Parts: sequence; structure tokens; C-alpha cells
Amino acid sequence: MSKAVLPSLRIGDLEINPPIVQGGMGVRVSRAGLAAAVANEGCAGVIATVGLGRFEDYPGSEYVRVNEEGLRAEIRKARTLTSGVLGVNLMVALTDYAHLAAVAAAEAVDFIVSGAGLPLDLPGFVQGTSIKLVPIVSSARALSLICRKWQRTYHRLPDAVVVEGVLAGGHLGFSFEEASRGTAPDLDTILADVIALANQFDPPIPVIAAGGIFDGADIARVLRLGASGVQMATRFVCTEECDVHPRFKQAYLDARQEDITIIRSPVGMPGRVLNNAFVERVKRGETVPFRCTYKCLKTCSPKTVPYCIAKVLVNAAEGNFEEAFAFCGANAYRIERIVPVKELIAELATDAARHLQESGR
Repeated sequence: MSKAVLPSLRIGDLEINPPIVQGGMGVRVSRAGLAAAVANEGCAGVIATVGLGRFEDYPGSEYVRVNEEGLRAEIRKARTLTSGVLGVNLMVALTDYAHLAAVAAAEAVDFIVSGAGLPLDLPGFVQGTSIKLVPIVSSARALSLICRKWQRTYHRLPDAVVVEGVLAGGHLGFSFEEASRGTAPDLDTILADVIALANQFDPPIPVIAAGGIFDGADIARVLRLGASGVQMATRFVCTEECDVHPRFKQAYLDARQEDITIIRSPVGMPGRVLNNAFVERVKRGETVPFRCTYKCLKTCSPKTVPYCIAKVLVNAAEGNFEEAFAFCGANAYRIERIVPVKELIAELATDAARHLQESGR
């Protein structure tokens, strides 16, 4: 079945079909290779900006420069591989947030997705460009706060919004208790509230559903609820083009449902990870001594946190799971094999189109 059966996700003058945004995965998981492969299939590819430069090999004073150069190199590499829609994921919690936003603007990416905090000042870093801005929220209240600030200060609104539910991987926009006990509102409930708010604007703000979206049935469900598209990250880890170490992909393939757990991250947010010996050490309260010379996260207190989350994620990306863990979504255990991006997207599009057709949409 042709992928054109699916409705397009339109973000300003960008057209994305199938309506899938590949989620940004840091540190060094979603880079140029993956983003370009996704963009070449008509979807939106995303490079995660966090920690792209080998900052761990340089003194702390070089942290900003190294990561700026790393992001610039990845964007330029991706542009040699695709002419499709290309964006970056930018965490508000990063201390070099403004610097990385400036690089993305200078390199003229198509859009910036921004979460891990409210991106209240993001428009100020890209003024004078045509870059589309897409905040990530976990509630209608968060979107309302962003819209009010952007309208008042920058005379603009988000070009789209990602609504991320509690089944997402990595850092979550919920309390530890909500995430670990399953008491957070489900994605469909949050989605309905955000869509109702987004539809109050003229034109309506496109809403992109994320967090636990695994297959075509999930895509069709949220499209029927009024979403304009989906963001998916976990599914793209086990693709041939994903830039991460093979051991990272194998950890996903080996995972069982009971291996997926919630931890308290040093950044002050809950995080969903694959359990292993390192995670068990962390849960027992053990510490991993480290010396921080760069303070990559605004919310991190190097003197009090039990381990360096940046170093842990660098280790994971390089396949050193003796001193690391892998972030993952709640459905990571359902992945059974490594496939080309082209095959994965074709499967998702065909399955979603079939479910939409069966439901009469």
C-alpha cells in the first residue's frame, strides 16, 4: 500500500509523509546517519545535539566549543546524505543550550524540537531565520505557558508541538512517583487536552504524539484522535543506520519487559532505562566518583549527584555497559531484529494505513 495513503504532517511549509518524526536520542545515539536515512524516506530525521563533541577528551573550558563543532559537523554530514526534512533535538537543561541553538540556526536546519524543560526563550536564539520551533510538553498547561510567553515576547507561536506521554524513553516530564507507579495520565488523555488547546489558535498548532508509539496501530490510533503525526525514537535504535554501538542495539534485542525500569536521574527527573548491573548499583545507592570540569546540565550538582550522567551515556553509546545503562521506551522489549530504516518505515506506514482504512478514516 502506498505511503501516500497516510495524511501528511505539515509544519509550516514542511511536508512530512509518512507523518513520522524520528525522536532525538542522546548522547550520540541519533546522529547524521540515522537522521538522514529517516529523512530520505519522507519522514523527519532528527540529530540529538547533546554531547556530540568528544568533550570528555578536553578540559572543561573547551566544552562549549567542542560540542558546537560536533553539532555543526553532524548537520553538515547529514546534508550530504539527504535533501529531506532535517531537525535537531535541543534539551533546555543544557548549559550550552543557547550556543547549540545558534549553531542550528547558522546551519539552517529545518526545525528544532526542544524539551527537558520549557523552551520559553528559544525563539530569541533563532530570530531572523525560518527555522520551525517545536516544543515538547507533557500537559496542556505547559503548552499554554509556552504560547503565552512566545506571543508576548516574540509575537509568534510554536509551529507544532510534541506531546510526550509517560511511556517514552529517557528523561520524563512527570514525577518519579507518577512514572514508577503508573499513576501518570495516559498519552491519549494528555493528547486530547493538548489538541483542544492547539485547535483554539488560528491556524491550529499541529500536535505530534509521542511516548510508547510502537507500530502502525498506535500511529492510526493517535491520528484518529486528532494528532497530525507521531514522534518515535525507540523503534529507530535497532536499525542498520542508527549510529550507536552494536552492543547498545543488542541490549534492546536482549531486553525482556521486566528489564525496563525507572530510575532517579542526576538531572532531577525520572528516566526509563534497561536494567543491568550498573543500574542495580545505582539503585542500591552506590556512587561512582567523578570530577566534573564542564557542568553540562543546568540542573546537575556535581558535588552531590551519585554519578555523572554525561559519562554514563557516553559509555553506553560506545558499548561500555559495565559503566553505563541505555535509555529506552516502555516497548523496547518488543523489538526482535535489526532492520534497515527503509524497511521499518514502510512497515509502519503500511500498517498505519491499513488500520486507518479499517476504521473508516
